[in-house]
Amino acid sequence: MKDKPKRPAQLDELFPRIRSCIDQGLYRQSKHAIDRELERKIDLLDVLYVLKNGYHEKQKTSFDEVFQKWKYAVRGNTLDEIDIRIIVAFDDNDMMIITVMHVVKG
Repeated sequence: MKDKPKRPAQLDELFPRIRSCIDQGLYRQSKHAIDRELERKIDLLDVLYVLKNGYHEKQKTSFDEVFQKWKYAVRGNTLDEIDIRIIVAFDDNDMMIITVMHVVKG
């Protein structure tokens, strides 16, 4: 029986890494993220603002077994006070914006 690969550690410095990727233009959006932004009327400037100014929603962060990467949840309000959550993951050099959603308070 093959051993499962060991999970990498989560980033210690999530927000410095996010800000560095944004400042250097080292980020990409998945097709899914672009589709959700259009569907939910959330623009990229709002996404980048929340990524820089939001907070790590640790209970929504998860490990993707298929891609062997941590998917980090960042939550915050846009400049228009809309509560959104963004899921991101990192490669060696850049950040992938995986999806964007409104947070429904319940």
